[in-house]
Amino acid sequence: MVRTYAPKGETPVLIHWLTRAHLSVIGGVTPQGKLYFRVHERAIKGPDVVDFLNHLLRHLPGPLLVLWDHASIHRCQAVKDFLAKVPRERLEIEFLPAYAPELNPEESIWGYLKRVELKNVCSQSLSSLRQELRKATARLRQKVDVIFGCLQQTGLY
Repeated sequence: MVRTYAPKGETPVLIHWLTRAHLSVIGGVTPQGKLYFRVHERAIKGPDVVDFLNHLLRHLPGPLLVLWDHASIHRCQAVKDFLAKVPRERLEIEFLPAYAPELNPEESIWGYLKRVELKNVCSQSLSSLRQELRKATARLRQKVDVIFGCLQQTGLY
């Protein structure tokens, strides 16, 4: 909640109450430059990761190699159980080295979205922020050179 306060004749002061409300985004980028995202209005949990993997499996034919960092959510029991059921010929997971965000193209994608596409965005609600994020990702999808730059700077592609 945001409001202003000013005694008569003085400059208004902006007062803002912080909340824990936020958006969490899980995403992926393909070597062909396609972006996939899922947005949640809470912290992402194991079942959300499983849902995202299912989403990728539905939309990407053939063998799928997922490169992950060592976030605990990628190693939780729900994800392990799911991976045990999917044939390795269809989905394989490889972990990036610990503490190596420079090898993860998603880190550059997030950085670009935050510092360029969402720069100076100040939303009054989560639904407004979600809409701004949707527009930002749509703009980024049109900038294939930026996406390929994020992939190439890792040296893995």
